[in-house]
Amino acid sequence: MNVHTGTDASGYVTSETPPEAKRPRAPSIRDVAKLAGVSHQTVSRVLNNHPSIRDETKSRVLAVMGELQYRPNRAARALVTSRSRTIGVLTSHRSEYGPASSIQAIEEAAVLQGYLVVTANAEGADSHSIARAITHLLDQAVEGIVVIAPQVRVFDTLAEMQLDLPFVTLQSTGRLNDHALSVDQMTGARLATRHLIELGHRGIYHLAGPQDWIEAEARMEGFLREMGDQDVPTTAPILGDWTAEFGYHAGRELLRVRDFTAIFSSNDQMALGLMHAIHDEGLDVPRDISVVGFDDIPEAAHFWPPLTTVRQDFAELGRRCVALLIDHDELPEGTDAPGSVIPTLVVRSSTAPPSA
Repeated sequence: MNVHTGTDASGYVTSETPPEAKRPRAPSIRDVAKLAGVSHQTVSRVLNNHPSIRDETKSRVLAVMGELQYRPNRAARALVTSRSRTIGVLTSHRSEYGPASSIQAIEEAAVLQGYLVVTANAEGADSHSIARAITHLLDQAVEGIVVIAPQVRVFDTLAEMQLDLPFVTLQSTGRLNDHALSVDQMTGARLATRHLIELGHRGIYHLAGPQDWIEAEARMEGFLREMGDQDVPTTAPILGDWTAEFGYHAGRELLRVRDFTAIFSSNDQMALGLMHAIHDEGLDVPRDISVVGFDDIPEAAHFWPPLTTVRQDFAELGRRCVALLIDHDELPEGTDAPGSVIPTLVVRSSTAPPSA
């Protein structure tokens, strides 16, 4: 960088950055207004999608914004409008496929409605850590919160805090029914179990998720209900931890007795470990043992054999979450009211009728 030097009145050497080296000023709303030939109030109305703005004026202002690379100051807009246009997401296991996919879906749906998304991760298992994460979101002036943290203790903390802003939960516990919007995990589990029963299986095991996860509990209950309704005997589900490593070791233990012909795994990763264990025993999927997963992760179609699993529509879930939180007057015409999202069974090559 070129620096000009000189002396001040005291004789000390001074330096000054030349004007051409200074950082250029970011364009302002008044710059946009001047170049577009409108008032700054008109530019503000364009930013807020005011219905009084003519299409040709809106197009001209947007074109100038693009030319100047103008980015509105959301903090300033929040002061003027009392709207931050920001949605908060509370999670505690954002690395898992389900929560990560939910966050992505919410972000994509929010952007389409002109909203930003901020995320807070409740790293600790205690109420203090959960409350701290919620407080962090409130400090960002969020207009609503989506809760995708899957443990029951999160909902206990929510009830204690008595939030005075809209929030929606992606896990239904029966305690916050007015706020619940979830994939029907129980129906998904029943679809998977029914598929195996209809193929002719009667010895069916269930590899469940962690006991404190709401989805794991719902999937286990769906499995048990379907088995009971179909009058098929069952054994106690095996509690896992969502990992392929656990699925592998559980499979090795189960194969010591091998009193089953099918396994419904509560997620695809544990199903992958199960299939690995089955192959290591010299057995074949699905000729010897059928396997069904849950989630339909992107890799599920490329397991060997490709995995039969339950698919959750995360895009639809994200759209409905955002729709539930923001003003319905701002939604595009034809947007449906929020409701439960029903998963679908994706049948691939990992399931077949039991061999003779």
